[in-house]
Amino acid sequence: MEAEALKILLGCVIAAGFGIGIAAFGCGIGQGMAVKGAVEGLARNPEASGKLTVTMLIGLAMIESLCIYALVISLILIYASPMAATVTKLLGQ
Repeated sequence: MEAEALKILLGCVIAAGFGIGIAAFGCGIGQGMAVKGAVEGLARNPEASGKLTVTMLIGLAMIESLCIYALVISLILIYASPMAATVTKLLGQ
């Protein structure tokens, strides 16, 4: 039972690590492309800077929320594991 609990916890930790890594990578690329588009738009039409900046910031917030969702799911995987009670007993805490 204890070995199975440790395997499940190890799997959850690995899945959480990969999940947040992939989410951060994707969000970084998305935000970079958004800023690139905004800067190109400002270079073509400087008068539209107010609307463009507001729209870009809202878009960046939406992209960042996806990474935060991945973080929340990763933390749930680690700290709300189905075998959490067995693992804490095993670790003596």
